[in-house]
Amino acid sequence: MAIKYPEIGQWFSRPNGTRFEVVAVDEAGATVEIQLFDGTIDEIEVERWPELLLREVSAPEDWSGSVDMDPEDYVGKTDSDMPHGYHDPLAFLDKL
Repeated sequence: MAIKYPEIGQWFSRPNGTRFEVVAVDEAGATVEIQLFDGTIDEIEVERWPELLLREVSAPEDWSGSVDMDPEDYVGKTDSDMPHGYHDPLAFLDKL
């Protein structure tokens, strides 16, 4: 089986079942920055990538694990409830 090298946005699973997303690839530093589902950030050296026995997986349906918010935190909120200066970076997508 061919080794799948990391690309930003890809999700992988370790043999123990831990899932993570590739969030940055530093070619100059030869490292891959990953974010676990719980939001933890870690860094892996590119030369170690083939040794990790990773399997590419699809992104989890419940992506909120890394956001550190409970459903009660955002259900029923209106724009007037948001702190001054808050801007949802994805809000403009609904207006296209």
